[in-house]
Amino acid sequence: MTLCDIGNTYLHFKTPTLICKQKADNLDKKFIQSLGNICYISVSKANESKLLSLCNKTLNISEHIQIPTQYQGLGADRRAACLSIKDGVIIDAGSAITIDVMEDGKHLGGYILPGLFSYMDAYAKISKVLHKPLLFNPPKDLPKNTQEAISYGIFESIIELIKKVSGQKRIIFTGGDGKHFCQFFEQSIYDEALIFRGMEMAIRQIIESRQIILGEKS
Repeated sequence: MTLCDIGNTYLHFKTPTLICKQKADNLDKKFIQSLGNICYISVSKANESKLLSLCNKTLNISEHIQIPTQYQGLGADRRAACLSIKDGVIIDAGSAITIDVMEDGKHLGGYILPGLFSYMDAYAKISKVLHKPLLFNPPKDLPKNTQEAISYGIFESIIELIKKVSGQKRIIFTGGDGKHFCQFFEQSIYDEALIFRGMEMAIRQIIESRQIILGEKS
């Protein structure tokens, strides 16, 4: 069985032997059909439709992934990530950066920031002079040029917010840009498969309760 986390930019796949990602426009029918049965969650209707047009053996398990929370509108990807962590701060750094706090198996709340490249796009729209490549290791001292200043401003604004909410809690990063943030936090790890583990937990619960069986779409 293949797992698929459908995001706004990429579709992430996990098979028994690999984890990979592809943009919806680059999906290949032969590749998708080689994956067999696909269990997925989705936060993008458009990208979900693309997958469904290429595969007739799918199951959307989004509604089966639930965690104790008072947060309204928590996406399936965030619920899946939180399901696999009992205590800690979970940060998914992708197209957007989501921060969620778990304590004793309960979701206390969280917030959302733009992704790194959304910050860069915002600078570029202000002025062509601010259209600079991002430095993933910004200077620790005050910047001495525009590229350093932009990179420093982006990372420091995000890092300080994470520090404020995390305190001494364990921090688990995931998402394409998550690995860039680990260097700034001693109590952190990067876990590429975090969301998939939450999906696997949900699937086991589904199987145990015999709620649904994976098969072809009607």
